[in-house]
Amino acid sequence: MKNCKEIPSTYNQRLAQICDFMREYSKEIAQDDATDNISESYPRIKEVLNELKDSASPNSDMLWNPTSEELLFAGKLAWRNSNRCIGRLHWKSLHLKDNRHVKDPSLVFDALLEHLRFATNGGKIRSVLTVFNNDVSIHNPQIIRYAGFTNSDGSITGDPLMVPFTKKLLHMGWIPKSRHEYVILPLLIETRDSGPVIFDLPDNPEYVLEVPILHPEYDFSGLGMKWHALPVISNMDLCFGGLRFSCAPFNGFYMGTEIGARNLGDIARYNKLPEVADAMNLSRSRNDSLWKDKALIELNVAVLHSFKTAGVKIVDHHTASDQFMLFNQLEKSQAREVTADWSWIVPPVSGSACPVFHHEMEDRTHFPNFLYRNQPYL
Repeated sequence: MKNCKEIPSTYNQRLAQICDFMREYSKEIAQDDATDNISESYPRIKEVLNELKDSASPNSDMLWNPTSEELLFAGKLAWRNSNRCIGRLHWKSLHLKDNRHVKDPSLVFDALLEHLRFATNGGKIRSVLTVFNNDVSIHNPQIIRYAGFTNSDGSITGDPLMVPFTKKLLHMGWIPKSRHEYVILPLLIETRDSGPVIFDLPDNPEYVLEVPILHPEYDFSGLGMKWHALPVISNMDLCFGGLRFSCAPFNGFYMGTEIGARNLGDIARYNKLPEVADAMNLSRSRNDSLWKDKALIELNVAVLHSFKTAGVKIVDHHTASDQFMLFNQLEKSQAREVTADWSWIVPPVSGSACPVFHHEMEDRTHFPNFLYRNQPYL
């Protein structure tokens, strides 16, 4: 058996990635002594190389077939290597739903419902990765999102971010039961053997748990704000070992500022700060009164209070920042480099009050990793 470096150049890139992945798996999971000759330290590589030899095309997307255990390990490492995620301390807690055998759109939908049910867990959020084969496509950027409806006067009801996708669904024949600010979008699922099919998510908190956003001191009830409990990303691919799984939705749990500062607070999103300020009886006549800052803080207080009152897992940005610094220490103790995108790691509220603000970071990509669909891999 040849050492990885001696493999013919036709497969060099993929083989280097496969060998790196197998070596890491051998070291961290199989607890073998991963020597330079990985075929001796981890015999599974022999099976993989045989699969490569039997491949019809060196440029094929799927050159070898990982086991479920290898797939779960790849998902955990992809999370550990995710430069934009502040919550990587919890990477070992990831669960896998291996649905590579599922090809029918209705069965794909059933599998996604199971993901939502298992991950939501009555508010005790579990981190889950569901992997399908590359014949399956989910057009939604996230499994749970609110619609954005364009009104006749040009105004928008709902989430402005989702206006283009909402228009696409309406054009395809989707008929929403109502048009208010928080209408759950249906899923648009496509497979190689079927065109795009629309599936409405059930109005059931077992699958789509929503939290009304109320404040412990101010009266926010008239604002009618709420947000869903589970962020499930579905527009990123799982990339490892020369493979790219283009349908691999996954979730962690929310950091409060994702909802309070961005989803509800951003001027290009729900833009709730003026309404929050009015509910607090703040004057909005001058910028130097810092009414936006006051409203922003109290909106984030409301999000954290509401999720905790509802028994839904969430983390504040100060705790998340501390956890990232602990993650950084633990990784260094294992002689592993931590890369990160500073602009994403630093919270959008009170950034300089968090230790991550003062921490130097290098934004380089290690694999396994999750990549946005239009990003090159190999």
